[in-house]
Amino acid sequence: MSATSTFLSRLESKVTQQLGSQRVGYVIGAGASYLNGKAYPLAGQLWSHIAAKIRAPERTEIQAKLDGGADGIEHALDLLDDGAAVERPHRHLVTEAIAEHFLSISPPTDCHQTFVRRLAMRTERRVPIFCLNYDGLIELSADLERVRVVDGFLGIERPFFEPQTFQESQGITHRGKRGMLVDWKSGILHLYKLHGSLGWFQVAGNHVRRLGLTTATPASAKRLMIPPQHRKVTDTTALPYSALWSDFRGLLCHGPILLNRLVAIGYGLRDEHLNAVIENALARGSFTLLAFAHSLTPEVFTRWSVRRNAIIVTNSQCSLYGERGPGHPDLWSFEYLNQIV
Repeated sequence: MSATSTFLSRLESKVTQQLGSQRVGYVIGAGASYLNGKAYPLAGQLWSHIAAKIRAPERTEIQAKLDGGADGIEHALDLLDDGAAVERPHRHLVTEAIAEHFLSISPPTDCHQTFVRRLAMRTERRVPIFCLNYDGLIELSADLERVRVVDGFLGIERPFFEPQTFQESQGITHRGKRGMLVDWKSGILHLYKLHGSLGWFQVAGNHVRRLGLTTATPASAKRLMIPPQHRKVTDTTALPYSALWSDFRGLLCHGPILLNRLVAIGYGLRDEHLNAVIENALARGSFTLLAFAHSLTPEVFTRWSVRRNAIIVTNSQCSLYGERGPGHPDLWSFEYLNQIV
C-alpha cells in the first residue's frame, strides 16, 4: 500500500471514529448550502448575484471597498459602518437583496434531510448545530423529516425569541413502580443561527420575531442578517446574537456542558470572531476540531493544520493531528459527510 493510500485510510478511520463519538457539535458554513451549484451561492459569489438589486450610491460605495481589498461583502459593510448611533443604509439594503435572491431559489433538500435525520438518531438529548448561513435548508429539511428543532423561538403566529428554550429538556412522563418517571427525548437539534436568518426581524420596540422564511419585511422592521463585526461590542449585548454567541462560547469553552468535538462543514475558517472561540477550545486537551471544506487559503490551512488536536480535510491537502498529507476526493464534501455523521 502506498504512503498516500495509507494516510487517507488512517484519515478516514479517524474521521469515522470522531464523528461517532459523544458530545459532538457542528458548524455549518456556506459550502454546505452550495450543493455543487444547485442551491445557494458561496460567499465569494454572492456580490455578483445581488449587486444589481442595490441602488446606485450604496452599490458604488460597496464596490469601491471590494475593489480596494475588502475580504467579501461583510468586511466591506464593516468598513462602511462608522459606528454612529443611526446606522447607514448599506447593510439593510444588502440583506434585502440577499433575501430577494435567496427567495428566488428552490434548492434540493435531500442531502440536508439525510443530515438532520441522522443527527436526530444520536443518543444525546441535544445536538448543537451552529449555522452561519441565512437560508432555511436545515429548518425545511427538519420539517420534512419530522425532526425536532429548537431555534430559540416560541410562539405560533409571530414567534418571539426566548433563549432559555436552549436550556430546556423534553421528555415523556409515565408512572413507574416507584412513582412518576421521565423518559428524556434524545436527538433534539439545537440550531444556533449565529449570523441571523431569513425570516428573522427586529420589529418595533427592538423585539425579535421569526415570521417565516418567505415573509416580506414588515413596515418599520429590519432583517436580522449579517451582524456587524464593527459593532461587535454593542452587537453581542443585544438579542438574539448575545444569547446565541454566549451559548456557543459556553459549549466550547466555559461549560458547564462542554463539547469534545466540533465538526465544521463548508466553513472556510476565516471568521475571526468564530475562530477566537475555536482556538480557545483547542487549548483543552479533550477537544478536537474537524474541518471539512473543498479548499482553504494557504494561510488558513497552514494556521490550522499544525494543530495536534485538529483534522483538516480539503480536496487538495489534508492534515491529521498535525501530520500533512494529500487531499481527499470526497471526504470534504457535505454530500459525502451527511451519509456518515
